[in-house]
Amino acid sequence: MWPRLALAVTAAAALTLTGLPDLDQAEAAKAPNVKAVRCDEKYLGKKFPSTPADSGPPANLPYDAWPNDENYTYDNPAKAYDGVQPPTQAQRDKAGKNYRKWQRAYNKSKNPADKVMEIYARYNKQYDSAKGYKDFARFLDVRYIGNHGNPRRGEAFESRMVKKYNMVGPDWWCQDPIEYKDPVTGEKRTRVVDMHQRRTEVKVEAKSNGKIEKDQLVADRQIAKERPKSTFRYLTGAKTEGSTKDLIKQFDDDLKRDRGTSRTQAGVNERRSNAIERTQKPNVYTNYDKRFNPDPLKGGRGPIIDEALRSGKTVEEARRLQAQYNQNNRGGYFGRGPGGIDFSTMEINYVGTPVKGKGLDYSMKADYVKDPDTEPGYGGDAKLQLASDAFFTWLALTPDKFWVNLNPIRPDVIMDKEFAKTDAGRVLLESDLTLKHDYADAMNPDKYERGEAFWKAAPRTPEGMPCLPVIRQWITPKPAKVREQDGGIYILDAPLQVNMEVPTGPDVPQGGCKLTEAQTKQAETLIRTMIRPELERRVNEDKSYGDLRRVYSSRVAAEYIRRKDAVQATDFRKIIDSNDVKRWPLRGENKDWDKKTVYDSYVDSFRNGDYKFERVYDGKVWILSMGGVDFSKAPKKNITRVQFNTEHKGLDKTTKTSVQAQVTYQDSETAYLGGSTADQPTSPENPKPTPKPTPTPTGTGGPKPTDTPSSPTPTHSAPGGDHTTPPAKDPSGDLAHTGSDLPVGPIIAAAAALAVVGGALTWWMRRRRTAGS
Repeated sequence: MWPRLALAVTAAAALTLTGLPDLDQAEAAKAPNVKAVRCDEKYLGKKFPSTPADSGPPANLPYDAWPNDENYTYDNPAKAYDGVQPPTQAQRDKAGKNYRKWQRAYNKSKNPADKVMEIYARYNKQYDSAKGYKDFARFLDVRYIGNHGNPRRGEAFESRMVKKYNMVGPDWWCQDPIEYKDPVTGEKRTRVVDMHQRRTEVKVEAKSNGKIEKDQLVADRQIAKERPKSTFRYLTGAKTEGSTKDLIKQFDDDLKRDRGTSRTQAGVNERRSNAIERTQKPNVYTNYDKRFNPDPLKGGRGPIIDEALRSGKTVEEARRLQAQYNQNNRGGYFGRGPGGIDFSTMEINYVGTPVKGKGLDYSMKADYVKDPDTEPGYGGDAKLQLASDAFFTWLALTPDKFWVNLNPIRPDVIMDKEFAKTDAGRVLLESDLTLKHDYADAMNPDKYERGEAFWKAAPRTPEGMPCLPVIRQWITPKPAKVREQDGGIYILDAPLQVNMEVPTGPDVPQGGCKLTEAQTKQAETLIRTMIRPELERRVNEDKSYGDLRRVYSSRVAAEYIRRKDAVQATDFRKIIDSNDVKRWPLRGENKDWDKKTVYDSYVDSFRNGDYKFERVYDGKVWILSMGGVDFSKAPKKNITRVQFNTEHKGLDKTTKTSVQAQVTYQDSETAYLGGSTADQPTSPENPKPTPKPTPTPTGTGGPKPTDTPSSPTPTHSAPGGDHTTPPAKDPSGDLAHTGSDLPVGPIIAAAAALAVVGGALTWWMRRRRTAGS
């Protein structure tokens, strides 16, 4: 309630960047001098002579899932200071705790440096309190930017609701304080109602997010007892959370029972809307994030940046942050909170057409988490960084470097040395190893009925030993479904497929058992029909391949940029084929990653196996041990406009809006969040910012691309071969090879061998024989 109360008791001038009083929510709830104002006067600037008969939200309004791209804007001048760095001790000493002194200094000088000192003084003032934030970045975001944004966002949503439901005339009052007695202590309390129809006693609470606070419902229940004519409407600007729906339904059921009526007494009206926050007067303290920007001295802004930076690095940190943000989210500024997005599912779904000097718009999509308070999403910063770094890696390196390989007899050829310096290369090599392990796991008879059935059907040697040929396996893209229109490309679906074949060539390890041609075909058919579908499901759905899917989506986006730059020079030209990846190195916990570590892990699996199982075949007990991605093209299919408008209705508008605000697509559980590297508009009131980033060295640039776009269908690479000198691929369409040209697969042999499938499959007979054998 505090943001609403602050809005009521503070003069209009106080809602500039002079800051909000340091009252916590409990103190605000007891504020004695809240004054209501007529809604039409507040939001329309005039008084209507009468109240329309049909004004106010209807008793029952099922939410129509489309359209949901109804936008409203609000200004948050505090957002211009989201790049303020933590203070030094000298700066803290200078700032002191008297923030009002610095407010007055800023109001006189308009110097952003004075505003920063005010922020530091506020930080000092709350630092020693029980609820104080030690982490300056969280204080800045939650207590400063959020506390300024809450009332402004809430007020903007209320304004929209007043106009939408015609809540005008002498009966409708906004920010109306209603006194009631605390049901436990009997103390006098105040519930500030957003919009109140005083004559009919309809009380309306507007939330720009999808959650009503429990203490507000407790107050409303007490008011309903003390004022039995009261009815309640709750307007939500986002998908209403299930817990809120349940609480309001119970409230409604109780009132209907107590009042002996079937008419709605308390109901939810969803009016999903996208809150576009506008930053006023960017300055040197405004954060410009360098991701997706080709210029190392510039950055970009957008809701995806905000959400990524707010998320915790671990699930434990995410739970703590979610609780902190929830305490300061009464007005809905932070939506579902920093844990509301499942960043493990995040992939790029749109990039605009790059125009030299004009910046780049882009959008990401990700699922919402089901319960952000107990199982919040986390890792957004790292996942966004990976998507951006991979995007530039695909642009910077020439395609002949896009290969990785795991083969137990070729430790000298694992991956290109430049590719090995990037997280994109790391992801592909690790995914290659994961696929090898998964191949072995998918046929484990101790875990899956599938595995039991597979080994029973596997071909046998004359001695009764289960025997498989060497199987080469690799991942390739299925044709990506895209739509190029409106000056950009929409990546609608980018599925991957698992391929398998019996290879030939000098690098194929020799097996310990021999099969006839018919048995080899039998084994191939079994693997393709019983094992491959499960592997393909994992590659496209499991979290263990989430980074691979993220990297591949960035590859599709980068291919689009390559093609556009080949036609007309863009800001990305100096990067394309420069072979300079210093700006996009291995990061974070992987900064010291070494390809040899993955190779050694593979060899250990190859030699020792991933698991052992025991089965009786042909009367004998056998103990067996069981211990993989080729992106040679980026095939795509540009669907028709009619198909796009039919199957993805309104996605174009959702995507464009996502550059400025977080959007939920229709009635789904998918969020769209974007950003832009374009400069902020320049005007006397909104001067061009002059940030002071630390430059990162860049390369000398590469030659002008002249290659044609990649073919819409993949070219199958021949099995076998040698990667000592990787073969040149299509310059604009190639994707990294991961275990593709060096043939490898599971082998059953006494000496051990599962060449590229991820482990050894060895066998031996127990010395004891089964009875009668």
